[in-house]
Amino acid sequence: MTADDRPPTTAGTSVTASRIDARCPCPAARRIGKTCDDAQSLDYVGGMTAPWPESAPGVLRLPSGRLVRGRGLRRALPPGLPPTYAVYLLGKQPPSTPWEARWLRWPDFRLPSDRADAHAALHEALTRASTDRVEIACGGGRGRTGTALACLAVLDGVPPAEAVAFVRRHYDRHAVETPWQRRYVRRFPTPSAPPPQGG
Repeated sequence: MTADDRPPTTAGTSVTASRIDARCPCPAARRIGKTCDDAQSLDYVGGMTAPWPESAPGVLRLPSGRLVRGRGLRRALPPGLPPTYAVYLLGKQPPSTPWEARWLRWPDFRLPSDRADAHAALHEALTRASTDRVEIACGGGRGRTGTALACLAVLDGVPPAEAVAFVRRHYDRHAVETPWQRRYVRRFPTPSAPPPQGG
Protein backbone atom coordinates (compact mmCIF):
# COMPACT_ATOMS: atom_id res chain seq x y z
CA MET A 1 0.00 0.00 0.00
CA THR A 2 1.28 3.41 -0.92
CA ALA A 3 0.69 6.58 1.02
CA ASP A 4 -1.96 7.39 -1.57
CA ASP A 5 -4.02 4.39 -0.41
CA ARG A 6 -4.39 5.78 3.08
CA PRO A 7 -7.58 7.61 4.11
CA PRO A 8 -6.81 11.33 4.30
CA THR A 9 -7.28 13.01 7.64
CA THR A 10 -7.86 16.63 8.43
CA ALA A 11 -5.33 18.36 10.63
CA GLY A 12 -6.62 18.99 14.11
CA THR A 13 -9.60 16.62 13.86
CA SER A 14 -8.16 13.59 15.63
CA VAL A 15 -10.19 12.71 18.69
CA THR A 16 -9.33 10.88 21.85
CA ALA A 17 -11.44 9.31 24.56
CA SER A 18 -10.64 12.20 26.89
CA ARG A 19 -12.64 14.54 24.67
CA ILE A 20 -15.85 12.57 24.93
CA ASP A 21 -18.50 14.44 26.86
CA ALA A 22 -20.45 11.84 28.86
CA ARG A 23 -23.31 14.33 29.16
CA CYS A 24 -23.66 14.69 25.40
CA PRO A 25 -27.23 13.77 24.44
CA CYS A 26 -26.17 12.65 20.96
CA PRO A 27 -25.42 8.91 21.03
CA ALA A 28 -24.17 8.87 17.44
CA ALA A 29 -21.68 11.61 18.27
CA ARG A 30 -20.49 9.81 21.42
CA ARG A 31 -20.00 6.61 19.44
CA ILE A 32 -17.23 8.22 17.37
CA GLY A 33 -15.79 10.17 20.29
CA LYS A 34 -17.29 13.58 19.58
CA THR A 35 -18.51 16.22 22.00
CA CYS A 36 -21.77 18.10 21.57
CA ASP A 37 -19.94 21.06 20.03
CA ASP A 38 -18.11 18.78 17.60
CA ALA A 39 -21.37 17.08 16.73
CA GLN A 40 -22.72 20.30 15.27
CA SER A 41 -19.93 20.29 12.68
CA LEU A 42 -20.90 16.72 11.70
CA ASP A 43 -24.53 17.72 11.24
CA TYR A 44 -26.13 15.84 14.11
CA VAL A 45 -29.56 17.13 15.00
CA GLY A 46 -31.22 15.79 18.13
CA GLY A 47 -28.97 12.74 18.09
CA MET A 48 -29.83 11.86 14.48
CA THR A 49 -27.22 11.74 11.74
CA ALA A 50 -28.05 13.64 8.57
CA PRO A 51 -27.90 11.27 5.56
CA TRP A 52 -25.63 11.60 2.56
CA PRO A 53 -26.98 14.03 -0.04
CA GLU A 54 -28.16 11.66 -2.78
CA SER A 55 -26.68 13.89 -5.48
CA ALA A 56 -23.20 13.90 -3.88
CA PRO A 57 -20.39 12.19 -5.83
CA GLY A 58 -20.11 8.46 -5.20
CA VAL A 59 -23.40 8.10 -3.32
CA LEU A 60 -25.31 4.93 -4.21
CA ARG A 61 -28.98 4.46 -3.34
CA LEU A 62 -29.75 0.82 -2.58
CA PRO A 63 -33.20 -0.64 -3.27
CA SER A 64 -34.17 -0.24 0.40
CA GLY A 65 -33.45 3.50 0.17
CA ARG A 66 -30.25 3.30 2.21
CA LEU A 67 -27.49 5.59 0.94
CA VAL A 68 -23.84 4.49 0.88
CA ARG A 69 -20.86 6.42 -0.47
CA GLY A 70 -18.11 4.74 -2.47
CA ARG A 71 -14.77 6.52 -2.77
CA GLY A 72 -11.20 6.20 -3.97
CA LEU A 73 -8.72 7.03 -1.22
CA ARG A 74 -6.13 8.29 -3.69
CA ARG A 75 -8.41 11.27 -4.26
CA ALA A 76 -8.94 14.03 -1.74
CA LEU A 77 -11.74 13.80 0.77
CA PRO A 78 -14.79 15.38 -0.89
CA PRO A 79 -16.11 18.63 0.59
CA GLY A 80 -19.22 18.52 2.72
CA LEU A 81 -20.32 16.05 5.34
CA PRO A 82 -17.79 13.43 6.44
CA PRO A 83 -18.65 9.78 7.00
CA THR A 84 -19.69 8.64 10.45
CA TYR A 85 -18.74 5.02 9.70
CA ALA A 86 -16.41 3.58 7.06
CA VAL A 87 -15.12 0.26 5.78
CA TYR A 88 -11.66 0.47 4.20
CA LEU A 89 -10.73 -2.26 1.74
CA LEU A 90 -6.93 -2.24 1.73
CA GLY A 91 -4.03 -4.67 1.76
CA LYS A 92 -2.55 -3.09 4.88
CA GLN A 93 -4.13 -1.49 7.92
CA PRO A 94 -4.91 2.20 7.31
CA PRO A 95 -4.19 4.98 9.78
CA SER A 96 -6.89 6.04 12.21
CA THR A 97 -9.58 8.49 11.16
CA PRO A 98 -11.73 11.02 13.05
CA TRP A 99 -14.76 8.78 12.37
CA GLU A 100 -15.39 5.16 13.30
CA ALA A 101 -13.91 2.79 10.74
CA ARG A 102 -13.35 -0.89 10.12
CA TRP A 103 -10.46 -2.32 8.11
CA LEU A 104 -11.13 -5.27 5.82
CA ARG A 105 -7.93 -6.85 4.48
CA TRP A 106 -8.44 -6.84 0.73
CA PRO A 107 -5.38 -6.61 -1.59
CA ASP A 108 -5.70 -4.58 -4.78
CA PHE A 109 -7.24 -6.43 -7.76
CA ARG A 110 -7.93 -9.44 -5.56
CA LEU A 111 -10.59 -10.70 -3.15
CA PRO A 112 -11.00 -10.35 0.63
CA SER A 113 -8.47 -12.36 2.61
CA ASP A 114 -11.22 -13.65 4.92
CA ARG A 115 -14.60 -14.28 3.27
CA ALA A 116 -16.45 -14.66 6.59
CA ASP A 117 -15.00 -11.37 7.89
CA ALA A 118 -15.94 -9.66 4.62
CA HIS A 119 -19.53 -10.89 4.86
CA ALA A 120 -19.76 -9.70 8.48
CA ALA A 121 -18.24 -6.30 7.66
CA LEU A 122 -20.57 -5.69 4.73
CA HIS A 123 -23.61 -6.87 6.66
CA GLU A 124 -22.69 -4.41 9.43
CA ALA A 125 -22.17 -1.63 6.88
CA LEU A 126 -25.63 -2.23 5.41
CA THR A 127 -27.20 -2.18 8.87
CA ARG A 128 -25.32 0.98 9.84
CA ALA A 129 -26.41 2.71 6.62
CA SER A 130 -29.89 3.08 8.15
CA THR A 131 -28.55 5.52 10.77
CA ASP A 132 -25.00 6.46 9.69
CA ARG A 133 -23.25 8.04 6.74
CA VAL A 134 -21.45 4.90 5.61
CA GLU A 135 -18.43 5.07 3.31
CA ILE A 136 -16.89 2.11 1.45
CA ALA A 137 -13.46 2.88 0.04
CA CYS A 138 -10.33 1.40 -1.51
CA GLY A 139 -7.40 2.97 -3.34
CA GLY A 140 -9.08 3.73 -6.65
CA GLY A 141 -12.75 3.40 -5.72
CA ARG A 142 -13.68 1.02 -8.53
CA GLY A 143 -12.51 -2.59 -8.18
CA ARG A 144 -12.69 -3.43 -4.50
CA THR A 145 -15.17 -0.67 -3.70
CA GLY A 146 -17.42 -1.59 -6.62
CA THR A 147 -17.30 -5.25 -5.61
CA ALA A 148 -18.22 -4.41 -2.01
CA LEU A 149 -21.06 -2.15 -3.14
CA ALA A 150 -22.37 -4.94 -5.39
CA CYS A 151 -22.29 -7.29 -2.40
CA LEU A 152 -24.23 -4.71 -0.37
CA ALA A 153 -26.77 -4.65 -3.17
CA VAL A 154 -27.09 -8.45 -2.91
CA LEU A 155 -27.64 -8.17 0.84
CA ASP A 156 -30.26 -5.50 0.12
CA GLY A 157 -32.20 -7.77 -2.23
CA VAL A 158 -30.66 -7.36 -5.70
CA PRO A 159 -30.24 -10.79 -7.35
CA PRO A 160 -26.50 -11.72 -7.39
CA ALA A 161 -26.52 -12.09 -11.18
CA GLU A 162 -27.73 -8.48 -11.51
CA ALA A 163 -25.71 -6.78 -8.77
CA VAL A 164 -22.65 -5.83 -10.85
CA ALA A 165 -24.85 -4.22 -13.50
CA PHE A 166 -26.78 -2.40 -10.77
CA VAL A 167 -23.59 -0.85 -9.36
CA ARG A 168 -22.22 0.00 -12.79
CA ARG A 169 -25.48 1.72 -13.65
CA HIS A 170 -25.87 3.68 -10.42
CA TYR A 171 -22.31 4.17 -9.12
CA ASP A 172 -19.50 3.80 -11.70
CA ARG A 173 -19.63 2.11 -15.09
CA HIS A 174 -16.10 0.75 -14.52
CA ALA A 175 -16.87 -0.75 -11.11
CA VAL A 176 -15.88 -4.38 -10.37
CA GLU A 177 -12.74 -4.72 -12.44
CA THR A 178 -11.74 -8.38 -12.61
CA PRO A 179 -13.46 -11.66 -13.59
CA TRP A 180 -12.89 -13.09 -10.11
CA GLN A 181 -14.46 -10.02 -8.50
CA ARG A 182 -17.54 -10.51 -10.70
CA ARG A 183 -17.62 -14.21 -9.78
CA TYR A 184 -17.32 -13.30 -6.08
CA VAL A 185 -20.42 -11.10 -6.37
CA ARG A 186 -22.39 -13.80 -8.21
CA ARG A 187 -21.57 -16.27 -5.41
CA PHE A 188 -22.05 -13.83 -2.53
CA PRO A 189 -24.60 -15.22 -0.04
CA THR A 190 -28.08 -13.74 -0.35
CA PRO A 191 -29.88 -12.62 2.83
CA SER A 192 -31.62 -16.00 3.09
CA ALA A 193 -28.41 -18.02 2.66
CA PRO A 194 -26.10 -18.95 5.56
CA PRO A 195 -22.99 -16.72 5.85
CA PRO A 196 -19.64 -18.17 4.77
CA GLN A 197 -17.48 -19.96 7.30
CA GLY A 198 -13.75 -19.58 7.96
CA GLY A 199 -11.30 -17.68 5.77
